Amino acid sequence: MAVDMDDFWVFGYGSLMWNPGFAFENKMTARAFGYRRALCVRSWVHRGTQERPGLVLGLDYGGSCHGMAFKVAQKNKTDVIDYLRERELVTHVYKERTMPVKLADGRRVPALTYVIDRNHVQYAGTLSAEEAAATVAVSHGKSGANTEYLMNTLAHLQDMGIRDHWLEEVAASVKRMQAQA
Repeated sequence: MAVDMDDFWVFGYGSLMWNPGFAFENKMTARAFGYRRALCVRSWVHRGTQERPGLVLGLDYGGSCHGMAFKVAQKNKTDVIDYLRERELVTHVYKERTMPVKLADGRRVPALTYVIDRNHVQYAGTLSAEEAAATVAVSHGKSGANTEYLMNTLAHLQDMGIRDHWLEEVAASVKRMQAQA
């Protein structure tokens, strides 16, 4: 299948995959190269507080990331971009980027996505699974427990047939910590 250069795609790697919040014509699994999904964003509101930040997902440098690509109709492009900017750029911890992704059918398409700003104060850096688990296990915010966010993310990834070994390791560490408490 040829790629129409007028096609507009959005790449999601976290909650956007199962809760996009916008109209789309098509969706399929996709892979972004040069970036990986990581719990690298300190959450001060939804999954933690400024005193005890939680961790939420960001797209950070290194590796590759399986996610979901959404094809958006041209007539909806502006509205979708406006919606995504309102949703993703609240504290500007993410940078808006267009990058190539490889769709499940083998096509490579440019897709709008949001990557972590490593210079932002909310960037947690590269954490080991144990370090991430220690934060996730004790953090709560206005949207609930950080543990709930992690387990919900993994459940949705599994439902979509996407494995994330590092997140699975974090979840296993959280469960061990909870069992010992």
